[in-house]
Amino acid sequence: MKKILITSLFLISSTATLAKDVTLALEVPSMNCATCPITVKKALERVEGVMKVDVTFENKLAVVKFDDEVTNPDVLTKATENAGFPSRVKS
Repeated sequence: MKKILITSLFLISSTATLAKDVTLALEVPSMNCATCPITVKKALERVEGVMKVDVTFENKLAVVKFDDEVTNPDVLTKATENAGFPSRVKS
């Protein structure tokens, strides 16, 4: 029984370490005023799994740090689109 418990704990802990934080840059070309980045940032921060968002008006970029086990780039671009600011992953 003790071996089963130890094995189970090992499997659970090793699965948890598979998730990784990903940092992604999104181009948001339709930001055209100084308050637009606030709207984009709030939209991205509402997405579950997002840990950090930095938006710059000058570069028209949103840099997002997120847990790839919880969300993905499609969800992030959909969030900005729903806020009125279509975006795409910067290549």
